[in-house]
Amino acid sequence: MIPMGPPAAGTEAETLIGALERQRRTFAWKTGGLDATGLRATAAASTMTLGGLLKHLALCEDMYFSIRLGHQPAALWKDVDWDAEPDWEWRTAADDSPEFLYALWAECAARSRANITAALSEGGLDHPLDFTWPDGQTPSLRRALIDMIEEYARHTGHADLIREAIDGLTGEDPPE
Repeated sequence: MIPMGPPAAGTEAETLIGALERQRRTFAWKTGGLDATGLRATAAASTMTLGGLLKHLALCEDMYFSIRLGHQPAALWKDVDWDAEPDWEWRTAADDSPEFLYALWAECAARSRANITAALSEGGLDHPLDFTWPDGQTPSLRRALIDMIEEYARHTGHADLIREAIDGLTGEDPPE
C-alpha cells in the first residue's frame, strides 16, 4: 500500500518515503487529467510545460532510484545523447501523447518504489548508491530520498502555477 503522506510518528524510513509519496501524489493531481493542449501549455514567460515536468520527473525517478541503485531504467533514456541535448526530456515532451507521458511517469515511479523497497531491505537508509560524487563521496539512499523530495517539491510548485493558468485548479492536497 502506498502511504498518503508521512506518518505522525513513524520510523525515519517511513517518514521519508511518506513525504516523497505525498509529493508524488500532489504532483500527479496537479498534472492529471489533461489533454495534449493542457500538457503543452506554459505560464508567463517560461517554456516549462506539465508534459515536460512529467517526463523530467520520470527521468529523475530512474536516475535516482534505478541507475543509482544499480537497476535498469526505462529503455527510453538509453539512446539519448545527454551531452548534446541536456534538456532532451523537456524539449521532446511536446511530441509525446498524454497517455505516453502519464504512463512513463507512473512506470518510473512504480519502479522506484520497488527499488527503494529492495535497497531498504539490503541496507536500510544507509544503503550506498551505485554513484560517486566528483569529491569521492558516495551518497546513501537517505540522501537520494531527500534529494527527490526536494525535486518534487520544486516542480510541484511549478505545476501548481501552470495548472492554475490552464483551468484554475488550485489547492495543496488532492482529493482522496
